[in-house]
Amino acid sequence: METRPDINDLKKEAAEIRKDILKMLYMAGSGHPGGSLSLVDILVALYSYKLKYDPARPDWRQRDKVLLSKGHACPALYAVLARKGYFPREELWTLRKLGSRLQGHPQVGVPGVEISSGSLGQGLSIANGMALADRMDGISPRIYCLMGDGETNEGQIWEAAMTASHYKLDNICAVIDHNKLQIDGFCCDVKNLAEYDKKWASFGWEPIEANGHDIGQMMDALDRAAAVKGKPQVIVAHTIKGCGVSFMENKAKWHGVAPKKEECEKAVAEIDGSLK
Repeated sequence: METRPDINDLKKEAAEIRKDILKMLYMAGSGHPGGSLSLVDILVALYSYKLKYDPARPDWRQRDKVLLSKGHACPALYAVLARKGYFPREELWTLRKLGSRLQGHPQVGVPGVEISSGSLGQGLSIANGMALADRMDGISPRIYCLMGDGETNEGQIWEAAMTASHYKLDNICAVIDHNKLQIDGFCCDVKNLAEYDKKWASFGWEPIEANGHDIGQMMDALDRAAAVKGKPQVIVAHTIKGCGVSFMENKAKWHGVAPKKEECEKAVAEIDGSLK
């Protein structure tokens, strides 16, 4: 089992990542703060604890992979990749600028980015293809597919879920950022996701639930998933859209609206205050 980092250090790391996300979006004047902020603690648990990777060799064949199927949350992924040494932190401030590698949805060619995504519903199918290719090559690195809960309205997700179960792709772990909101409002009003765990179990997956903002719980969930043999796993991570910024939390409007200067400053001050 991996050595567990200090939880307080991880909380501080998550806070710094949240501040970088807010600055990126403010400087870009566009983007998706809500779904980026809800994903932060999940990414910290992955990259600071569970993943096997090497920023100096982003194409290392044995690396574990993170597929950001909910591509609009790429500011969170970019901020984590910069912190882990894939590219300079200063490049974050070029988000969505003409000529920048860091666009509003991730694209292959950015170090650490595994797939071009943002057309929702496709990440899990790509994970299946990668897992099958790895099996043919005789290797089995872990593949983590990060999805939004609204994204699982897509029929392709459930086709891919059946495929992963049929082929017993047990090196695939789906992680659902279950913040209960999507662009049109609350998921339960758009298309009810009731009994989520039972849905995934009926498709042959091992469902695991966790508080997606409790990094210790997320590390436990990742360990549990990695120990499962013979079937894929799904972690339903219960999160809060806009987590860490009180005026963004549980607000559908922050799906695609960047903070203005005053809002950014207020949000950063709030995050700093939470650590005292």
